[in-house]
Amino acid sequence: MMYVLKGLCIIGIVLCAVLMWKKTKEMAASDEKDPVTGMTGKELIAFGKKKAVYTAIVGFVANFLDTLGIGSYAPTSAAFKLGKAVDDSLVPGTLNVGDTIPVCVEAFLFFGFVDMDMLTLILMLVAAVLGSLVMAGIVSKFDRKKVRYALFVGLFLLATVILCKIMGVGPFGTTGTALGLTGGKLVIAVVGNFIFGALMSIGVGLYAPCMAMVLALGMDAGCAFPAMMGSCAFLMAFGNGPKFIKEGKFDPVCSWTQAIGGAIGVYVAYAFVSSIPLDLLTKVIAVIVYFTAFLYLRDAIKKGSAA
Repeated sequence: MMYVLKGLCIIGIVLCAVLMWKKTKEMAASDEKDPVTGMTGKELIAFGKKKAVYTAIVGFVANFLDTLGIGSYAPTSAAFKLGKAVDDSLVPGTLNVGDTIPVCVEAFLFFGFVDMDMLTLILMLVAAVLGSLVMAGIVSKFDRKKVRYALFVGLFLLATVILCKIMGVGPFGTTGTALGLTGGKLVIAVVGNFIFGALMSIGVGLYAPCMAMVLALGMDAGCAFPAMMGSCAFLMAFGNGPKFIKEGKFDPVCSWTQAIGGAIGVYVAYAFVSSIPLDLLTKVIAVIVYFTAFLYLRDAIKKGSAA
């Protein structure tokens, strides 16, 4: 079954590359001005080429951080704005299209990173995809400010539980080594990933909540990586990515540089994660979860209910 999952990653990479190539050629031949950007397809591509080195570096750094579980959307969006590299209206599509290939590479590399129970992994992957597809319309109506505050509290508490497990403090037990879940814990994991997948529809990242949940349920820290990366890879490769490409709401050159630079960044980060001891990896995850919790708090205060 692991080969099937890896095969789906390869299909996702090829599908995205082919669709991007076709749409890029189509846009390169277009003399029609976009009413939002005010540029023709040719002008958009010419502008993108001027920023190609910058966006490739952004892709490398952001996807290196993404592989560690920190996420790529926030740093990439900030870098685009700072460098005036992508028109604001094209940022959401460029993020989804440009990061599809790197995320599929992440999933391909981390499927088999640990000998995770296949039933647990597949149920978590399916739950995230279903959550995104089924609940998108409902979740999009949620008050983002309340969601961000709730995530801050939840992630802060989960990170504290993980830290207590590492230090052997309190009634939480020690750091888990389970490669699979059964019974109530499996139900919690499936329902949790369903909710995390749904929340992706309003820009809430799945990585940190999934990492925290996996560790809190007593699983091996390495299990967090295939679970979170596989969920996002299949959502992006067979859902959001093709959708934005079809609509042409993305920067073609930047998406290619993001994809190439990002894929390299993923591999470098994978080598780093693979080389560090499990106890250190668990501590790194705890720090990332705390960091992400405070990012949600900052956004709740600064952005309120805005996207």
